[in-house]
Amino acid sequence: MGDVVTVPETYGLGPIEVTAITGDAVEMTAPLTGSGFGVSGCAGGGGVSSAGGGGVELRCSPGPAATINDAMSLQVVEILDTAAVLRIEPTG
Repeated sequence: MGDVVTVPETYGLGPIEVTAITGDAVEMTAPLTGSGFGVSGCAGGGGVSSAGGGGVELRCSPGPAATINDAMSLQVVEILDTAAVLRIEPTG
Protein backbone atom coordinates (compact mmCIF):
# COMPACT_ATOMS: atom_id res chain seq x y z
CA MET A 1 0.00 0.00 0.00
CA GLY A 2 0.98 3.59 -0.17
CA ASP A 3 1.88 3.55 -3.87
CA VAL A 4 1.43 7.02 -5.33
CA VAL A 5 0.51 7.83 -8.93
CA THR A 6 1.16 11.37 -10.12
CA VAL A 7 -1.33 12.60 -12.73
CA PRO A 8 -1.29 15.76 -14.90
CA GLU A 9 -2.65 18.88 -13.18
CA THR A 10 -5.27 19.19 -15.92
CA TYR A 11 -7.05 16.20 -14.30
CA GLY A 12 -7.86 18.36 -11.24
CA LEU A 13 -6.18 15.97 -8.80
CA GLY A 14 -2.85 15.84 -7.06
CA PRO A 15 -0.99 12.56 -6.62
CA ILE A 16 -3.34 9.60 -6.13
CA GLU A 17 -2.32 7.41 -3.18
CA VAL A 18 -3.52 3.83 -2.83
CA THR A 19 -4.61 3.44 0.80
CA ALA A 20 -6.01 -0.10 0.74
CA ILE A 21 -6.56 -3.06 -1.56
CA THR A 22 -9.29 -5.51 -0.62
CA GLY A 23 -10.52 -8.56 -2.46
CA ASP A 24 -13.07 -6.52 -4.37
CA ALA A 25 -11.93 -2.88 -4.43
CA VAL A 26 -9.05 -0.42 -4.43
CA GLU A 27 -9.27 2.52 -2.04
CA MET A 28 -7.46 5.73 -2.97
CA THR A 29 -7.12 9.31 -1.77
CA ALA A 30 -6.04 12.40 -3.67
CA PRO A 31 -5.83 16.14 -2.99
CA LEU A 32 -7.91 18.40 -5.22
CA THR A 33 -6.07 20.93 -7.34
CA GLY A 34 -9.18 22.53 -8.87
CA SER A 35 -12.27 24.19 -7.45
CA GLY A 36 -14.66 21.28 -8.01
CA PHE A 37 -14.79 17.53 -8.27
CA GLY A 38 -16.98 15.03 -10.06
CA VAL A 39 -16.83 11.27 -10.56
CA SER A 40 -19.08 8.78 -12.29
CA GLY A 41 -18.92 5.13 -13.10
CA CYS A 42 -17.02 3.29 -10.36
CA ALA A 43 -18.31 -0.27 -10.58
CA GLY A 44 -19.45 -2.06 -7.46
CA GLY A 45 -20.89 0.96 -5.69
CA GLY A 46 -17.89 3.23 -5.80
CA GLY A 47 -18.04 6.23 -3.55
CA VAL A 48 -16.61 9.68 -3.10
CA SER A 49 -16.25 11.61 0.13
CA SER A 50 -14.32 14.61 1.29
CA ALA A 51 -11.04 13.67 2.91
CA GLY A 52 -10.68 17.09 4.54
CA GLY A 53 -8.29 19.77 3.35
CA GLY A 54 -9.63 19.65 -0.19
CA GLY A 55 -9.14 15.97 -0.86
CA VAL A 56 -11.26 13.04 -1.98
CA GLU A 57 -11.47 9.34 -1.27
CA LEU A 58 -12.32 6.88 -4.03
CA ARG A 59 -13.28 3.21 -3.79
CA CYS A 60 -13.42 1.45 -7.13
CA SER A 61 -13.95 -2.20 -8.04
CA PRO A 62 -12.69 -3.97 -11.16
CA GLY A 63 -14.88 -3.21 -14.15
CA PRO A 64 -15.71 -0.26 -16.37
CA ALA A 65 -13.61 2.86 -16.02
CA ALA A 66 -14.74 5.73 -13.82
CA THR A 67 -14.70 9.24 -15.28
CA ILE A 68 -13.19 11.83 -12.95
CA ASN A 69 -13.61 15.59 -13.47
CA ASP A 70 -14.60 14.90 -17.10
CA ALA A 71 -10.83 14.85 -17.70
CA MET A 72 -9.52 11.39 -16.85
CA SER A 73 -10.65 7.80 -16.69
CA LEU A 74 -9.54 5.47 -13.94
CA GLN A 75 -10.08 1.74 -14.29
CA VAL A 76 -9.23 -1.03 -11.85
CA VAL A 77 -8.17 -3.70 -14.35
CA GLU A 78 -7.60 -6.48 -11.81
CA ILE A 79 -6.79 -7.12 -8.17
CA LEU A 80 -4.08 -9.66 -7.32
CA ASP A 81 -3.98 -10.32 -3.56
CA THR A 82 -2.15 -7.22 -2.28
CA ALA A 83 -1.54 -5.59 -5.69
CA ALA A 84 -3.82 -4.01 -8.25
CA VAL A 85 -3.52 -2.98 -11.87
CA LEU A 86 -4.88 0.51 -12.58
CA ARG A 87 -5.35 2.16 -15.96
CA ILE A 88 -5.39 5.97 -15.95
CA GLU A 89 -5.98 7.81 -19.22
CA PRO A 90 -7.26 11.17 -20.43
CA THR A 91 -10.90 11.12 -21.53
CA GLY A 92 -11.96 12.04 -25.03
